[in-house]
Amino acid sequence: MGRRIITSQLESKSNEVKIDGYFDKLIKYIPSEIVGGWIAIIGLVKSVSNIPTNIILWVLLVIFTGLTALYILKQTSEPKKPLAIKQTIISTIAFIVWVFALGEPFNSLNFYNPIYGSILLILYNLTIPLLNPVEEDLRR
Repeated sequence: MGRRIITSQLESKSNEVKIDGYFDKLIKYIPSEIVGGWIAIIGLVKSVSNIPTNIILWVLLVIFTGLTALYILKQTSEPKKPLAIKQTIISTIAFIVWVFALGEPFNSLNFYNPIYGSILLILYNLTIPLLNPVEEDLRR
């Protein structure tokens, strides 16, 4: 199973295609590899006591956001097909939502409350598979 979301037979590599359903889309939209890397980075940064943790985490958030977009573009690219821009945008936002739910570095902001991150994470993850509805096969 590739990372690119398949919503019509025209997007498949062969005539025997499995159109991605709700859970397939959910798995493909969430950049779990990048989220895992973020969790590891948080642990590393927090384990060092003599560094400006908040500043470093904000800088790393920007870097990881860019890496997420590049990673998803690379993972979804296929010859002779347009870039999966919509999937890349949704996945990049998903990364930011996961970071917000995890807390660091957003917990340094006055308005932040962990419940906001939890609610946003649940709502976003439940709705993102609905953002790319299954289309009719245009060859019929």
